Amino acid sequence: MTYQTPSYAPPDSLRGLLQRGRGLGHLRALDDPAAAAPYVYDCIRQEWRWDSQCDDRARYHARLLRDLGLPIGPLLDQLAGDEESVWRAGGVLELLALAGDGEAAEGLRDYVRHGEHWVGVMESIASAWPRAWWEGLREVALERIAGEEEEPWAREPWEHFGMARDPAARMAAQPDPERERLGTDALLALIGEPGTTAADQVGVLRLLAPRGPQPGLIPLVPLLGHPGVDRPLPGVRAALRRLGAHAVPAARAWARDERPWLAALGREVLDDHPGPEALPGLLRELAELRHQEEWCGPDATARRLAHIGPPAADAVPPLRALMRQTPHSYERADYLRAIAAIDPGAAEDLYKECLWDCEVRTLLIAVAAAPATDPVVRARVVALRDDPLEDPDVRAAAAERAEGFADLV
Repeated sequence: MTYQTPSYAPPDSLRGLLQRGRGLGHLRALDDPAAAAPYVYDCIRQEWRWDSQCDDRARYHARLLRDLGLPIGPLLDQLAGDEESVWRAGGVLELLALAGDGEAAEGLRDYVRHGEHWVGVMESIASAWPRAWWEGLREVALERIAGEEEEPWAREPWEHFGMARDPAARMAAQPDPERERLGTDALLALIGEPGTTAADQVGVLRLLAPRGPQPGLIPLVPLLGHPGVDRPLPGVRAALRRLGAHAVPAARAWARDERPWLAALGREVLDDHPGPEALPGLLRELAELRHQEEWCGPDATARRLAHIGPPAADAVPPLRALMRQTPHSYERADYLRAIAAIDPGAAEDLYKECLWDCEVRTLLIAVAAAPATDPVVRARVVALRDDPLEDPDVRAAAAERAEGFADLV
C-alpha cells in the first residue's frame, strides 16, 4: 500500500488542533461538546502523527473522550479493523480503562478472547494494567497462542503464564540484576575493560542513563564506536546530550580524529553549542526548514539557538510559528524551551496552552512554568496530579508544583 502524506487542516482550526495534538483547554466551554466528536474519532481512526515512533496521541485522545463525555462505541467498533486500527483504538481504550472505564476494560479483554490481532493487545494490557485485571485471561491466551505461527517476543504475560519459550526468540535485552547493583564508577570502568563487548557497552549505557549526566564517560567515548560500522553505539548521543557543554572541550579533539564516526560526533557536539557567530546561519536554516515544511529537524536548530540565548531574539517569531504549525508534536518541547531561553516573557502565554498538549515532554515544561497566579493553571495542574490516566512523571511533577499553590490562595 502506498503511503500518502495526510492533508492537515489549518493549525488553529479545531480539526487542526486535534490533528497536531495541541492544547484544547477550551473544549469544555463549547456549547455543544458533541460537535467535536467527529473530529476526535477521525483522529483516532486515521494516522495523523508525523512520526509514529515519537509522536504521542493515545493519552491525548483518551483525555478528550473522557473530558467531553463521548461514548467509546466507535473505538470498540474500530477493533474489527486491521492491525494498525486495533493498535490505535486499543491504546486509547487501555488508558480509559485505567481511568475507571469498565466498558473499555471489558472490551479489550473480550478482544483478547475473540479478536484477530489479539496478541499485541494482550501484551500491551499486561504491561500497563494491574496483574489482577488480566490474569483471568491465562487459559484463553495459552490456548490461542498455541495456534499462532510465531512465538511472541514480549516477556509478559507469557512468563507469568508459565509458557516455555525459546531463548533465541528473546531479542530484547534481559535485566541483569547483578550489574544493576553496580555503582556508577564500576559501570564506567566496565566500559573500558578489554573483554567488554559492544553489546555489553550498550547495556552499561542503558543502566547509566537514569543516573543523569556522567562526566566520567567523556574520556571513554572514543571506545564506543560500533564494530565494523561507521557510527557510535546506541545511547552515546543521548549520553552526550545529558552532559551538555561539559563535552565541548573533548569534542574539539574528537572533531579532528581519523575515525569518521568520532569526528562526526565531535562536530555534532560543537554544532549543538554554538557561539553568537553562528546566529545568522541558524536563522537562515530555521527559515529554510519552515519554508520547505521539513518538520523533522527544526528541533535541532531550536536547541542550538537556545544556547545563544537573548541575542537570538529574531528566532522567537518563527519558533512560535513552529509551535503552532508543526504536525511533528514531539519537537514542540524543544521549540518551547528555546523560546523560554531566548525570551522568557515570550513563552508565558504558551505554557497555559501546553498544559493540554499531547506530549509528555511539553507537559512537563508547562507544569513547571505555567503562571500559578492564573486560577485556570492551578486547576489544571491539580487535575493532572489526580488524573489516573496521566503519565506518572507528569502526575509527580504536577503534585510537586501543586504543593506551592496553598500559599497563593
